[in-house]
Amino acid sequence: MKFSELDRKGKIKEVLEWILCIVIAIVLALTIRFFIGTPTVVNSTSMYPTLIEGQRLILNKLPATLNEMPKRGDIITFEAPTNKEARNLKANYDNEPENIWSKFTYYVLEIDKKSYIKRVIALEGEHVKIENGKIYINGEELEENYLQEGVYTQQHNTLLADFTVPEGYIFAIGDNREDSFDCRNFGCIPLEKIESKVWIRFWPFNLFGNIE
Repeated sequence: MKFSELDRKGKIKEVLEWILCIVIAIVLALTIRFFIGTPTVVNSTSMYPTLIEGQRLILNKLPATLNEMPKRGDIITFEAPTNKEARNLKANYDNEPENIWSKFTYYVLEIDKKSYIKRVIALEGEHVKIENGKIYINGEELEENYLQEGVYTQQHNTLLADFTVPEGYIFAIGDNREDSFDCRNFGCIPLEKIESKVWIRFWPFNLFGNIE
């Protein structure tokens, strides 16, 4: 009798230990995914030829976690705005989750959350002008060696053709200028909506390495 009771308690203890291990593993995985880094798959053509649909990447989330200012030329991911056309210079985020559970499912589990991958073109306080298929930053033509030959940058919204990036915002565009829905459409992105910096391409293997 005593033996069976001890055996039953031992099994319960073992089950509880396994449950605790699983919970700890899930918490660690979510922590790493949200604060440090996570894999992703390219699912659009907006960054072609730098990034191609189906390629697999590692995203570095530490810069966003540490509130580091991105640099011009960085390829970043950010939360997709809710507006499709700019009402002013700033992108809009009208459907922010309100309670703790909805914030957890949206920001941590990323359920129903959409993100874009684009290249940082201009930082806060910089003057941007898009003219004759080229971009000028503070009056100087931006050299973009990552673009395919013959690619031109067109205006998508007159509000975002000759402007100064607001404080606390960045201006980002896709490398595939003719097929990219980006800040030229919806406005500049607030720094707090930047999620990560694209770090490593790990698939296909022949293109493995850092991305610039």
